[in-house]
Amino acid sequence: MEPIFVHRGRIITREDISNIKRMLESYPQEGRTALSRRLCYAWNWLQANGQPKDMICRGLLLGLERQGHIILPPRKNTPNNPFLDRKEPPEIEINQSPIEGRLKELFPIELKQVRRSSYERLFNSLISRFHYLGYTQPVGEHLKYMAFSHDRPIACLAFCSAPWHLGCRDRFIGWSVQERKQNLHLLSYNTRFLILPWVKVSHCASHLLARCAKRLSADWQALYHHPVHWVETFVDTERFPGTCYRACNWIFLGKTTGRGKNDQTRKANRSIKDVYGFPLRRDFRERLCHG
Repeated sequence: MEPIFVHRGRIITREDISNIKRMLESYPQEGRTALSRRLCYAWNWLQANGQPKDMICRGLLLGLERQGHIILPPRKNTPNNPFLDRKEPPEIEINQSPIEGRLKELFPIELKQVRRSSYERLFNSLISRFHYLGYTQPVGEHLKYMAFSHDRPIACLAFCSAPWHLGCRDRFIGWSVQERKQNLHLLSYNTRFLILPWVKVSHCASHLLARCAKRLSADWQALYHHPVHWVETFVDTERFPGTCYRACNWIFLGKTTGRGKNDQTRKANRSIKDVYGFPLRRDFRERLCHG
C-alpha cells in the first residue's frame, strides 16, 4: 500500500483513510474526542496502562483534515488549550546562600521523585528561573526529581519519553524499524539537568545522575506500569563538556543532525549536540530488540 501520510511513525495508507471515513459516517453524532478514542481502540493505539493515545490520535485526524483527506465534525466546544496559553511557573523564593565544600559534606542527600507531589511547583519554578532552556510542560510520560541536602534543594532532573528517531542511538541498539515502533516506550530521555547555581560542589552532578539511573526504571514502573531499559540525553557542547555523563559511564553515541524532530527542510536549523546513552540493564538489547 502506498503511504499517504505519516504521523508519529505510523504510516497511513489509502485503506486507513477509507476506514476512518467509514467510521466518521457510522457515528455522525459523535464529537472529535469520542471519534479519536474510538479510532485508538480500533487500532490498538494504547499506552502501556491501557489508556488510549488520544492526543496523538487527534493530531493525526487534524493533520488528515488539513491535507483534505477527511472532514471532521464541527467542534462542539473550544476549551482553553493549556499548551497554547501556558503561563510561566510562579517564582518561589528559596534560600540561595552558597553551598560549597566536598560532596560528603552534603550527605545525607535525599533524592525525591516529585511528579504529582507537593514539590512539583517548586521544581517547575526552579527550572523556569535557572535552567538555560527554561521550563516547558512535558507531553506524555515523564518523571521529575529533586535532590535535597539538609532540607535544601540542590538539583533538579527531568526525564520524559525518548525521541521517536535518533540515528546514532538506533544504530547502537541495533533494532529494526518495527522493533523501535514496538518498544520505544521502554526508552527515556533526560530532558533537563540543573545543579542550582549557588551549589559549587565537585562530583555532585555525577553522583546524582548515577543515583537517578539506579531508580529510574522502578519509578517509571510505579507510575506508568512498565519499566525503561535505556536512558539518553543531548549535550549542547557550546555550553557544556558533558563531563558528568562520561564520569557515570554514559556512552557517547554520536552527534545530532541539528534539524530537530519536526524537520521539513532536511537542513540544520539549531546547534548540533552530542548524544549520550546509558543502558539500565545488561540485557537491554535483547529486551528492546526481541522482548
